[in-house]
Amino acid sequence: MRDLLMNGSMRFKELQRSIGGISQKVLTNNLRDMEASGLVVRRVYAEVPPRVEYSLTEIGESLRPIMDAMWAWGEGYQSLAR
Repeated sequence: MRDLLMNGSMRFKELQRSIGGISQKVLTNNLRDMEASGLVVRRVYAEVPPRVEYSLTEIGESLRPIMDAMWAWGEGYQSLAR
C-alpha cells in the first residue's frame, strides 16, 4: 500500500523489490486480498510480453491521509527515541 501511494502504478517485481524481503506467494496473496477489498486494481496490458500493473483505486487513495499521519507520527517518535 505504502509503495503504491508513493510510486503510483507498479509491476509485481517492482513492488517486490520495493518492499524487500517478501515472498512471491505472500505478495500475491496480499495483492489479491487488496484487489478483492477494492483497494487495488490489477491491469493487464495486451503486449508481448504481457505487462501487469497494480495501482490504487479511489478507495485505496482515500487512505493517503491516514498513511501520511502514520508517517508523521513515526518521524516524531523517532526524534523522541533518540
